[in-house]
Amino acid sequence: MADRPLTPTATPATPVPATAPDAHPEAGSASALLASHVEGHLAAARGMAALLPAVEAVADLLIETFTRGGTVYTLGNGGSAADAQHLTGELIGHYKRDRRPLPTVTLTTDATVMTCIANDYAYEDVFARQVRALARSGDVVAAFTTSGNSPNVVAALEAARTNGAVTVLFGGGDGGAATKHADHLLLAPSAETPRIQEIHTLMLHMISEKVDVWAAA
Repeated sequence: MADRPLTPTATPATPVPATAPDAHPEAGSASALLASHVEGHLAAARGMAALLPAVEAVADLLIETFTRGGTVYTLGNGGSAADAQHLTGELIGHYKRDRRPLPTVTLTTDATVMTCIANDYAYEDVFARQVRALARSGDVVAAFTTSGNSPNVVAALEAARTNGAVTVLFGGGDGGAATKHADHLLLAPSAETPRIQEIHTLMLHMISEKVDVWAAA
């Protein structure tokens, strides 16, 4: 049916202004909550100034690893798995410059291997068993974890050290149990999971920047 026009005597209802104070009483608190995310992010980002030497040291480690023909292995759970894949993508693809691909592998991306190990052994072993099979002296194993206490991440770093690989921990707060097996610590200056993940992205971009410049030279 076609829309029928209003008759000359019809009077449209007066709209309620979007800014009416009683329209959405929760809007003010929601805005404050979102603003707190911005403030928390800025505070964590400012705290990164003290971590610049540690970030640069990891970038130099990756450059040395690739120079001598080593491989970087990355891993993590959930959002941290996405961060691990992000770093791998930047290194195999490129960050900003056209240059050669760099050998990097994310240990979360083979669903068959992951589910095989989890089913036949335990989920705690899904990374450590791959590390024992693949990582060698001269390689780097980089783990992303917001808590630092994920058993499969801790086990992977321990296995990496046993195999002679150098370990890097992208963590937050005090780093948790994983710090015991980390040669390089990149701990986001926050104890909040969202802020830690945001700073991990900043860190991996900073590392990618320096590695990119080197690989494109």
